[in-house]
Amino acid sequence: MKIILELPEKPELQNLDVTGYLIAKLYQDGLLSAGQAAQVLGITHKKFLESLGGFGVSVFSESAEDFLNDVKNA
Repeated sequence: MKIILELPEKPELQNLDVTGYLIAKLYQDGLLSAGQAAQVLGITHKKFLESLGGFGVSVFSESAEDFLNDVKNA
């Protein structure tokens, strides 16, 4: 899926990694596993997990089921 966005010219958005932010939020909402998110971004699983804090997303899943899904899909 390809998405094209037009965002307002705001200083806060100038240096925002929009793709990384969106993928991190999809991970946070349980729509992507960490492994899937890393694959979409073309980075390692470890690098993805390390980047989450920069987007305000916790590395830790909210449930044991989420964690098991992340392990299974890594």
